[in-house]
Amino acid sequence: MDRNEDQILADELAGLGSMGWGSGRLVRFVATLMKKNVHEMDLVIPLPFDDAVERVSRVLNQVGRAVETRQAAPGRDGETIRVVASGGAGGMNPVVVTALVSKGGENSSKVRLRAAAKEGLIKQRAGEKAATRVAALLHKAR
Repeated sequence: MDRNEDQILADELAGLGSMGWGSGRLVRFVATLMKKNVHEMDLVIPLPFDDAVERVSRVLNQVGRAVETRQAAPGRDGETIRVVASGGAGGMNPVVVTALVSKGGENSSKVRLRAAAKEGLIKQRAGEKAATRVAALLHKAR
């Protein structure tokens, strides 16, 4: 991934700052100081690798806006897909959701799901809630 989670979240929050919540630069600086709520989970999807990548990509694009995708290089067994989704109160807290899809067994694939969001004074657990929501959608999409 070219930008890390903290950079993406700071940029997204700064974008909110330019919508009347203060200076974008100030919001970006404050965002770098905020703690993150991160939740990770491992899933097994009963699909071959290419089909699993397609499903994960489709579900992630339903919940958020694509930020980066890193395809498996020749001879490698993984693909990373990243989106920015809405979370928290009123959907105003950006959440970076990253899925690493890798080959599992013959007819299954592994998904390492990670969601991260900045936490302010009021703990919203947006990262945890987003990861749980995406995992549920991946299981439903069968």
